[in-house]
Amino acid sequence: MALVNQVQKRIRMSKNDIIKYQILTYCYINRVTVSSSDLDCLTLLATLGPIELTSFCYDASEEYSIFKSSQTVRNCINKFEKQNIVVKDSSNKKIVLLSDNLKIQTEGSILLDYKFFASES
Repeated sequence: MALVNQVQKRIRMSKNDIIKYQILTYCYINRVTVSSSDLDCLTLLATLGPIELTSFCYDASEEYSIFKSSQTVRNCINKFEKQNIVVKDSSNKKIVLLSDNLKIQTEGSILLDYKFFASES
């Protein structure tokens, strides 16, 4: 039987941080490049849930100061829509939300239990 070095860490995070961690992990595993601002934008979208695109762009730029303009937020949303991370409502394209494929938990108490394994040949 092969020996495995196991590392266990237990950390209490804020809800915002644990949502951000889930998104970051998804992006890392799927080789999606994200900047710090992109990550903040996706975290805000996950937190707010399905939201009208124009109001989200305004909130992300004016209220939360993630990007300097609404257009930059819109560009970020469009970039991640092309990568199937963000989806727009099929009926009118004005509502945006994170794709269900990410399986991001945002409600209630959240416990993440990831198990990653790397073997040496």
